[in-house]
Amino acid sequence: MIRFATAEDVPVIHAMVRELADYEKALHEANATEGQLREALFGERPAAYAHVAVSDEDGEVVGFALWFLNFSTWRGVHGVYLEDLYVRPERRGGGYGKALLRELARVCVERGYGRLEWSVLDWNAPSIAFYESLGARPQDEWTVYRLTDDALHGLGAGA
Repeated sequence: MIRFATAEDVPVIHAMVRELADYEKALHEANATEGQLREALFGERPAAYAHVAVSDEDGEVVGFALWFLNFSTWRGVHGVYLEDLYVRPERRGGGYGKALLRELARVCVERGYGRLEWSVLDWNAPSIAFYESLGARPQDEWTVYRLTDDALHGLGAGA
C-alpha cells in the first residue's frame, strides 16, 4: 500500500500537490513544475523524499507524503519535516493517510531520527482531529515566520 515514490510518480504527485493547494485555498501560490519536483526528488542532490499510497484494488496512486530532513540542535539528531500529506478526497477514510504517517514514523525510528513534525492550517478541523487521534500534539508556543518574494530578496540583497 505504501512505497517510496519513483520518477514515474512525479506527474501524479504534482497533480495532487495542486489539488492540495486548491483545498488550502492557495492554488495561485502553487507554481512548482513537474520538472522542479522531479529535480528535487530525483536529481543529482535530492532535497526531498516522497512516499506514495497505492490502492490495492486498482494500483492507482491515491495519496502521497513529501518530506525532508531537518536537524534538532537540542536533540543532536535529524528529524523529518512532513511538507505535504495528501490523500485524494474519494479515497479518504481508507487508511491511506494513517499508513503514510506510520511509514514515516517507522523511517524515523529505524534511522534514529528524533522527530516527525508538520504544520496544519488552523481551520482544517478534519486534519487536526485526525492528527490528534494518532497522538500528535500542537506546538502552541511556537509561531512560524516566513520570508518570501520581495522581503526575502530585500534581506538577501543586503547581505
